[in-house]
Amino acid sequence: MSEEKKQQELDDDAGLYVISVAAELSGLHPQTLRQYDRLGLVSPSRTTGRNRRYSLRDIASLRMVQRLVGEGINHAGIKRIIELET
Repeated sequence: MSEEKKQQELDDDAGLYVISVAAELSGLHPQTLRQYDRLGLVSPSRTTGRNRRYSLRDIASLRMVQRLVGEGINHAGIKRIIELET
């Protein structure tokens, strides 16, 4: 794997965004992000103070969850889809 590709993967997984910014980028309410975290649909990284930090990959996952909810799939179904994709 090239050095550039490794750096890109690292950047996609780096928890950079606080919940308010992640909510704005994903188009969801911050409380919805907290609920998705509790349900295990998205697992953002945490700071030493236990604050959530969302990565670009997490934001992409939030958008996917939002799309699936819009298509009528319930949270349990979405969690199963995520498990099957990983």
